[in-house]
Amino acid sequence: MDGPEDGAAVSAAGFGVKGPRGWVFRGVDIDAAPGALVAVEGPSGSGRTCLVLALTGRMRPAEGTATVAGLRLPKQMSAVRRVSALAHVPGVTDLDPALTVAEHIRERALLQRRFDGSLRALLRPRSVRRAEARQRIDTALAAAGLDLDTLPKGPRTAVRDLERVEALRLSLALALVGRPRLIAVDDADLKLADAEQTEIWKQLRAVAAAGTTVVAVCSQAPDEADVVVSTAPARPTAVTTTPTDKETADALAETGRA
Repeated sequence: MDGPEDGAAVSAAGFGVKGPRGWVFRGVDIDAAPGALVAVEGPSGSGRTCLVLALTGRMRPAEGTATVAGLRLPKQMSAVRRVSALAHVPGVTDLDPALTVAEHIRERALLQRRFDGSLRALLRPRSVRRAEARQRIDTALAAAGLDLDTLPKGPRTAVRDLERVEALRLSLALALVGRPRLIAVDDADLKLADAEQTEIWKQLRAVAAAGTTVVAVCSQAPDEADVVVSTAPARPTAVTTTPTDKETADALAETGRA
């Protein structure tokens, strides 16, 4: 991972997203330095996932202002998407249970090479490109804390056979392959034992310390968080409804017209 200077500063004032059934969240304020660990806490249905989708340029805000790495939302949504990544977001980054860990990694590496490779990189010898891709993957796996040798069948382990914490680490590693400046992780503590939650937050803390700003959704923010953003219903600007899959899909489709 690159140094902390490569993380994305995140700021927002009066930030809100509105869906067909009303406000999903509104009035959110954030001030996070590059390389910060930001915890978005609140109960399920309080707009947590939509907030991280909006901050990464995947969902169009309806009010307020926000900047990510100096890029303004919603005006520069496509640019924000290029410097950010998502991990463990249901309906967006779902892992295929029938594929193996190795197949997921190979697919991600191919996509990275296809959409992120410069002409100069493509002209380098194939052996050099393969070595660089391998190094990038190894770095991402290490940053996510996923040791393939500890899995039941090593890299050939099917996703359906992974423990929940292992699947979360895999999703995190796949997102880190692109070396984003900001990474958003949904449901960072969902259905994890206390010890597993501690492990994951320690890993996310390490990712942030290495230079990637992390925004993680949780039910309760840990002590490790540098910034805590609450979407709890007790806040006057929060709502308690969860958008339907169709509403989320419609909002995500809007990113294509940003």
